[in-house]
Amino acid sequence: MKFCPKCGTLMQPRRINGINYLVCPKCGYKEEVSSSQPTYKVANKIKHTVREKSIVIENDKIPETLPKLKDVVYCPKCGHNEVYYWTMQTRAADEPPTRFYKCAKCGYVWREYE
Repeated sequence: MKFCPKCGTLMQPRRINGINYLVCPKCGYKEEVSSSQPTYKVANKIKHTVREKSIVIENDKIPETLPKLKDVVYCPKCGHNEVYYWTMQTRAADEPPTRFYKCAKCGYVWREYE
């Protein structure tokens, strides 16, 4: 693992014209990997199906299997004190997950970043 000396972003291995480089995806800095350095390789690339990437929230149905909070969070639309909630990783893995809420009375859905 190597970080870019210009911006500090994790550099990624790339093969350009048969030569191995470490390239910064943010600023574009690149350096050739010499034979004395350890070998860099992308091991696995995770592929997700469309179903795994999607979450369906129907406005007319209350999600009965979701955990419920009472008197902790209040709906910003109607002020009701009972909400369903779930969390989802919507940003980078090193960032905290996003918490979603759905009002048990009016069905309004909103999110909260931690």
